[in-house]
Amino acid sequence: MTSTDATSALERVRVALVGAGHADEIVELATEVPTAAAAAEQLGCPVGAIANSLVFEADGAPLLVVASGGHRVDVKKAARHLGVRKVRRATPEFVFQATGQLVGGVAPVGHPAPLRTLVDTALADHPEVWAGAGVSHAMLRTTFAQLVTLTGGDPVDVGQGSSGD
Repeated sequence: MTSTDATSALERVRVALVGAGHADEIVELATEVPTAAAAAEQLGCPVGAIANSLVFEADGAPLLVVASGGHRVDVKKAARHLGVRKVRRATPEFVFQATGQLVGGVAPVGHPAPLRTLVDTALADHPEVWAGAGVSHAMLRTTFAQLVTLTGGDPVDVGQGSSGD
């Protein structure tokens, strides 16, 4: 991805936020934060308040799971909720094709087309959450309720080992 492509991804996220009536609360950081732990450390928040935008393949179609950085996604639980045979982690190429963004910076919005989305209910435990903003050095501040509205996603318990198994 060139610096122009990165700027474009960040700008698409900004446009999507403003277009949805959400405040432009994107913070550009001095260094990349490709993991929830790195983002939490730089932002001074709990790792569980990081909303990881993870792309999976659900029977071959893109699926966005906005998951708490505090746990791993239970793909069997997600598949049962969706009524699909199999949910599996997508390749970086599949992620880029579906989102126009690279792994490590995927945002919950700003994609070429809306993606079927699940929003982890564990994020509701935090008064504010931070999600990627389209590039690996930027994060956007939001809330669980705003994420559900912005993405049109289904609030679902997607954590491994959490209740609802």
